[in-house]
Amino acid sequence: MPYVTDQDSHPGVARTKLDWDATDDRAIAHLRALAMDAVQRVGNGHPGTAMSLAPVAYLLFQRIMRHDPQDPSWLGRDRFVLSPGHTSLTLYSQLFLSGYGLTLEDLASFRTWGSRTPGHPEHGHTAGIETTTGPLGNGLATAVGMAMAARYERGLLDPDAPAGSSPFDYRIWVIASDGDLEEGISSEASSLAGTQQLDRLCVIYDDNHISIEGDTQVAFTEDVVRRYQAYGWHTHHVDRARDGSVDVVALHGAMLQALSADRPTFIRVRTTIAWPAPHAQNTAKSHGSALGEAEVAATKALLGLDPQASFAFDQQVLDAVRQRLAARVASDRADWDAAFADWRARQPERSGLLDRLIAHELPAGFDDAVPAFDVGGSVSTRKASGDAINAIAAVMPELWGGSADLAESNNTTIEGGKSFLPAASQAPDASPYGRVIHFGIREHAMGAILNGIALGGLSRAFGGTFLVFSDYMRGSVRLAALMQAASIFVWTHDSIGLGEDGPTHQPVEHLWSLRAIPGLSVVRPADANETGAAWHATLSQRRPTGLVLTRQNVPTIVDRQTALAGVARGAYVIADSPQPRVLLLATGSEVQLALAAREELAASGVPARVVSMPCLEWFQEQDLAYRQAVLPPGIRARVAVEAGATLGWWRYVGDHGRVIGLDHFGASAAPSILFEHYGLTVARIVEAAQESLRLASAP
Repeated sequence: MPYVTDQDSHPGVARTKLDWDATDDRAIAHLRALAMDAVQRVGNGHPGTAMSLAPVAYLLFQRIMRHDPQDPSWLGRDRFVLSPGHTSLTLYSQLFLSGYGLTLEDLASFRTWGSRTPGHPEHGHTAGIETTTGPLGNGLATAVGMAMAARYERGLLDPDAPAGSSPFDYRIWVIASDGDLEEGISSEASSLAGTQQLDRLCVIYDDNHISIEGDTQVAFTEDVVRRYQAYGWHTHHVDRARDGSVDVVALHGAMLQALSADRPTFIRVRTTIAWPAPHAQNTAKSHGSALGEAEVAATKALLGLDPQASFAFDQQVLDAVRQRLAARVASDRADWDAAFADWRARQPERSGLLDRLIAHELPAGFDDAVPAFDVGGSVSTRKASGDAINAIAAVMPELWGGSADLAESNNTTIEGGKSFLPAASQAPDASPYGRVIHFGIREHAMGAILNGIALGGLSRAFGGTFLVFSDYMRGSVRLAALMQAASIFVWTHDSIGLGEDGPTHQPVEHLWSLRAIPGLSVVRPADANETGAAWHATLSQRRPTGLVLTRQNVPTIVDRQTALAGVARGAYVIADSPQPRVLLLATGSEVQLALAAREELAASGVPARVVSMPCLEWFQEQDLAYRQAVLPPGIRARVAVEAGATLGWWRYVGDHGRVIGLDHFGASAAPSILFEHYGLTVARIVEAAQESLRLASAP
């Protein structure tokens, strides 16, 4: 017998029918039991939220979301993001139930070595997981990036189709928690999502009033629904059913309304954590601890399950749920396949573009698009980066991006690309398919949004800010590295060379702090041609990369072809001498100093080799023969120079080497004064080289 919502009890939620029967109730009972069993077996985890969210996730996967368990990468699928990654069992159990390949044995091996069910969902580790989540708030912000990508990709592939009629009109569904909404990154991203009117995005807020420290009233008392209304979202509130469980009928109605919304949707769902555990429900303990054998058994009895059975699922119920989902998937696939075939027939040129994007192939003319700069000229690498972006964008329509309100400083504007803004925007040059993203002053969300775009796989996006503010986005950068998402971070104003803004804006520890993140490529080019080569290498790969660029002008010291070959290998010999006795290693704006020091050393009879090392990560990936050819192990006299912290350079200079850098904060003054005052000079490099030679020649 279908349920009917009580519209008076749930204002704003449409009266609707939901085809629901005992099989659904039975399936959810088993899901709650699996959450208890998995945590009980391993002895740690988060059972309570997975228990209370079971019907919410079940509704999404079994009734609402367009997805195909047999094809997790289906182009037409909706995306699901579990922002509170600690309740990973909420997602794992749905992947099991829907037939994504997870088994009861996988659930039983939860949080153990080698399992497909780690403590938090990991993208690329388990089929059906769209993004890695765990750091609270980041999943929601990543989902905003997915929704932005959905609109931009539609603009590339099917811009003129009526709303909802394109095969590229997929949706992004998010489950978020109190913790997600307390984290500042979710506020940053949600504010931008409202401005962007991302109508394909729906966030379901699990409002259970419980966190690790008890009732959320100790730290979180704002009216969250009104906050989201202020952001410009559609909002709904679904209260609990009379017995304290989720009101699935009212929730279903709110989800259906989200399908036709013209803005992002926020659904607040009041839940009872660990429902219906007789003693653990609505307690902080149930958030992050096993319930105990007695409580698990008592809860199973309340659910009508065998209290003694663990990791059990009624086969008839399982078969019925999967068969019903399979029928819905078959219908959805048939409709989508027909629409997709029609699109291909009507859009042969865009169809070819899609094939190239899926294959991750670069466009014709990409290599030639990288600009060349005359040796002997002088330009900042941030300016050269802007030139490279615009030259490459002319042949690469999938390239788009912007900055955290620093476009003129970061040089991140694609000229003529229009501003990525909703059709209703009154901003000048606005277009729903524009190529220029205005992230606003939201660095952390910008990083996560870039990750969400990258995970979509069809476009390449970049986001810029000052290098010192990479601190504000570090959590997102780390997740990019963990997932190997092809995000591009543009970090300018890379040293004390930015000058008068002073130590608050002058990065010191940042280069080595970022290099410490496994899987992140940090690229600090020496001049304009190295900068163009850095963009070429970055876009030729699919991994997270940070481009670190100067504010001040630097001389163009290497030609385009040499830069293209050398930068891609991470380090290369930029100037040499016959039988060099000392190696001078440098990055960025300090390469020019090393070249000048080489001339002075030569005048005193000391042959030196200068090695430009724009990306240490790429250099370490080269074979040993190449690395030793660039840095011969027999040459022990070495000097590394970089306008930042020195701590990592000792790996390259050894016990006999010297490192010239900055292990303290800067000051407000002209760059020339700062470099001179802090010893980042040609004279100091020459002196350090002579010291290293004495050490290397000592018995």
